[in-house]
Amino acid sequence: MAYFLGRDCSVYITTEDTQAESYAGVSAAGAVGFNATSGTAGAFNFAVPLGTGSAGTAEADITGVDLSIGAVDEDITYVGFRNITKAEIKKETTVSITRKKNDITWDAIFNNGGRQGCANSSEISSLQEPTIDTGYRIHVVLSGSTDVFSVRGCCVQGHTVSINADGTSEETMEFMTYITPKVTNAAVTTDLTAAEL
Repeated sequence: MAYFLGRDCSVYITTEDTQAESYAGVSAAGAVGFNATSGTAGAFNFAVPLGTGSAGTAEADITGVDLSIGAVDEDITYVGFRNITKAEIKKETTVSITRKKNDITWDAIFNNGGRQGCANSSEISSLQEPTIDTGYRIHVVLSGSTDVFSVRGCCVQGHTVSINADGTSEETMEFMTYITPKVTNAAVTTDLTAAEL
């Protein structure tokens, strides 16, 4: 697990779809839309098309980023033997982004559709089998360096809002993927392949 303060990194969110129609946004009324150009997806932009990479606008008011990489193991026992085999079933990467709450974008993406991203201008349903266009890509760029942690094929797993006594609120959005992330000196903007799914 690695935790970065907002001042130590910049975060960029893109869709996994490279088509120009894959801007994700939220209207002032809270409707999620996927439209052809930046700004037309809604009053608030959430993600730009893949390929824009870190050339897009960094998320504003980020207070912290938590990167966690874990593995799911299964114990296999054999009849007549005392030994137990630990078999790794899958690896998962979780990115939790915390920001000062300033609009309804993250609420709408989590509650009104958009957790799985889009294909062209259509929302991907949670009931569909994942494709190379499913989900979002998170680029975490470390300040003062060229290191970029690109987490590919993420779905929105959770969203929480916290309010303290001062009335200031923060919100956290949690993204999760089973695809191995890449750490390079530039944002990874190449398409996923079917073999990586």
